Amino acid sequence: MLTTLKTVYTDTRAEDLAWALGREPLPALATLDLELAAARLQLRLLGASHQVLLEEEQGSCSETVACIPGSSTPLPLGVSKRVGDWEYEFAARVETLSRGQFAGRAQELLALVTEHPHGLAGVFPGSPHAFTALLAQRHEGSVMWRTWHAYPQEGQLVATRSKVGVRAPLPA
Repeated sequence: MLTTLKTVYTDTRAEDLAWALGREPLPALATLDLELAAARLQLRLLGASHQVLLEEEQGSCSETVACIPGSSTPLPLGVSKRVGDWEYEFAARVETLSRGQFAGRAQELLALVTEHPHGLAGVFPGSPHAFTALLAQRHEGSVMWRTWHAYPQEGQLVATRSKVGVRAPLPA
């Protein structure tokens, strides 16, 4: 699903993004509700940021990547945590691309996400390459999602990958 976001583009630098786990739902500009087997997932666009809310029998989990005022947790390269009965994994990377590379990559990603039944993308007014996109799937008992935050003015693309799965029992 592709939408044009009705907001001012405020998260203007990749280094302004912060990561948080367990935050309450924040006001969203666009959402996509999904049922992936026994998991209920809500993909949320928060301006140039995202939030994913996950609910399963084992509990709930939320991930936020956004400019969070007062946050002291910058965007980490990787996180692995236990959240209740789940294992949570997060990874992020920042790509710096030339203007031509950026435009091509932006078009490729927007096409991938908007054509996928579990994808949500929001484009900001003023630039077809200023967007935030999320794509979710379920694979072998885990729920996974990928996100992209585009900063065309700097030629930077922030890509994240997250995975939540039931914690394997310890061997006897």
